[in-house]
Amino acid sequence: MPPPADIVKVAIEWPGAFPKLMEIDQKKPLSSIIKEVCDGWSLANHDQFALQHADSSNFYITEKNRNEIKNGAILRLTTSPAQNAQQLHERIQSSSMDAKLEALKDLANYSRDVTFAQEFINLDGISLLTQMVESGTERYQKLQKIMKPCFGDMLSFTLTAFVELMDHGIVSWDTFSVAFIKKIASYVNKFASDISILQRSLAILESMVLNSHDLYQKVAQEITIGQLIPHLQGTDQEIQTYTIAVINALFLKAPDDKRQEMANILAQKQLRSIILTHVIRAQRAINNEMAHQLYVLQVLTFNLLEDRMMTKMDPQDQAQRDIIFELRRIAFDAESEPNNSSGSIEKRKSMYTRDYKKLGFINHVNPAMDFTQTPPGMLALDNMLYFAKHHQDAYIRIVLENSSREDKHECPFGRSSIELTKMLCEILKVGELPSETCNDFHPMFFTHDRSFEEFFCICIQLLNKTWKEMRATSEDFNKVMQVVKEQIMRALTTKPSSLDQFKSKLQNLSYTEILKIRQSERMNQEDFQSRPILELKEKIQPEILELIKQQRLNRLVEGTCFRKLNSRRRQDKFWYCRLSPNHKVLHYGDLEESPQGEVPHDSLQDKLPVADIKAVVTGKDCPHMKEKGALKQNKEVLELAFSILYDSSGQLNFIAPDKHEYCVWTDGLNALLGKDMLSDLTRNDLDTLLSMEIKLRLLDLENIQIPDAPPPIPKEPSNYDFVYDCN
Repeated sequence: MPPPADIVKVAIEWPGAFPKLMEIDQKKPLSSIIKEVCDGWSLANHDQFALQHADSSNFYITEKNRNEIKNGAILRLTTSPAQNAQQLHERIQSSSMDAKLEALKDLANYSRDVTFAQEFINLDGISLLTQMVESGTERYQKLQKIMKPCFGDMLSFTLTAFVELMDHGIVSWDTFSVAFIKKIASYVNKFASDISILQRSLAILESMVLNSHDLYQKVAQEITIGQLIPHLQGTDQEIQTYTIAVINALFLKAPDDKRQEMANILAQKQLRSIILTHVIRAQRAINNEMAHQLYVLQVLTFNLLEDRMMTKMDPQDQAQRDIIFELRRIAFDAESEPNNSSGSIEKRKSMYTRDYKKLGFINHVNPAMDFTQTPPGMLALDNMLYFAKHHQDAYIRIVLENSSREDKHECPFGRSSIELTKMLCEILKVGELPSETCNDFHPMFFTHDRSFEEFFCICIQLLNKTWKEMRATSEDFNKVMQVVKEQIMRALTTKPSSLDQFKSKLQNLSYTEILKIRQSERMNQEDFQSRPILELKEKIQPEILELIKQQRLNRLVEGTCFRKLNSRRRQDKFWYCRLSPNHKVLHYGDLEESPQGEVPHDSLQDKLPVADIKAVVTGKDCPHMKEKGALKQNKEVLELAFSILYDSSGQLNFIAPDKHEYCVWTDGLNALLGKDMLSDLTRNDLDTLLSMEIKLRLLDLENIQIPDAPPPIPKEPSNYDFVYDCN
């Protein structure tokens, strides 16, 4: 007979004694269990003891997390978090360098546990650490010269403990002094060769900037882009990631009026070319966090265009009107410039109106009115002028080519440029804040200082080419724009490494090729609506659903690596979960790093019987999404969150690596519970597989019209003379 669900069998260690096997009743108060353990070893003052996991985490067991104890777990009896915090608080102030170093090492380790962290912070431990950072370095200046490794380790452990304690969100970042910020900023230069100190210093600066407006201003005064750039030119990708993260944080929190100024400084310091050379084109793979930081930098850079995008043109502003005159001048030169004789004003107006029509403006008399819509506002005019000046031959060719066509087949350059600019802003999400989970950066945008303008120049030439291929008229304008958007999106998904490669991809995506792709996709998604086909679908759908179910369960058996919830993204902690081959148990456990391939069942410490699962919840219903500030409840994170609820209050919380894995796991778990699989992935798979299966079954009926109603049953024959007995 299995033990009751509230009884957990564990082993408990105590230094100098044999481990004790015992059964823990989860209904009993934790203090009673600790007293029972202490009595077994004749230890007095049981209130000064606590239980903790004996694995590498060493986390304390509390009433809140005691449900995480599993059968077969190894626990350790140790001093209580309050007493441990008090002892470490005293030890790190020791006059002995060796004792102090050992105490700081222990503090860095224990600070990962929120239970210990709360006790240490209650003793004003954060203030003690900041004082040590502010004053301790001067105290050990002489020691640094003769004991540099020891000093470096001491500072590294101090900063590590500080970062871990602050990560719990117990203490506000607004409480730190300018002296502390100056010290941390100085370490970015002083300890460039000490990776550990540099990492933590950059992490602290990033957190300060992101979590406090006052600290942003102080950090911005203490750290310059020039001080950060050299760290990008090294070979350590983690340091490069932290450095770009600090730059992004400063960029993100800068006031609107300072952001363009900062962008100019980044351009002067050649940040883009340094990232391209030392990060993107370095001879190593780019990890997920670096990809995320590059994506954030890309978004923030494009967001600088938002101001121009949302600025309407003032038809009375002569400087803005001069830009339109310049577009006309470049296109038509001075070949038809009127002389200044009397009566030429009317002639000039007439000529300008004719030329503006050739340029493709909607309002021929006053083209400034075309730029009063936002978006794209003045950004469209900026793009047109850039194209006219930097790609003058292509600009003149497009304008003259279209002005010589029949009216109904001309591609209006002005209108096209305005709509294309608006489309490109939508594609690149100009004006939107970066996502916390996305890592979709495009290397080609780091290959040019004016990447958006160059992107526009390539796309406007593509639009003109596609217009000719489609033999479009003005009525087809929206159709052309849809095709161009599809061409651009398909080319971007290949992640071209340069703008030239992007242009090459577009060359291969002609209108004819797009038609072929659409035809192929339409055939794959063809939905026969006749009654016989619908009946056939209904008949074979259960088989297809069973096939999808088996695929989902097989994927769960292979397992997936998930990232642990953490307020600091770069300190990735992973855990792995997989279903047993007999589909009865979920095996899961922590990992030191992201695995290559599958993780064996026997290396995963924890188990959860499928029979114990009560429900699977997603999104906002997940317990870890209801917690205060859980990843700021970012929309993308909410869409990837799901939880398994078991027992009375047990829960297993997940953040899927991507939407595909989210669908696979929620489908698989629902299938295990005998519920319907409702994900978008299941719907798509079902449509695809049903379509394929029906086409296979109807191959013999190709080119035969299938009637909506069954054919009539013929009348009985007048005689049966044609029947004969085979015997």
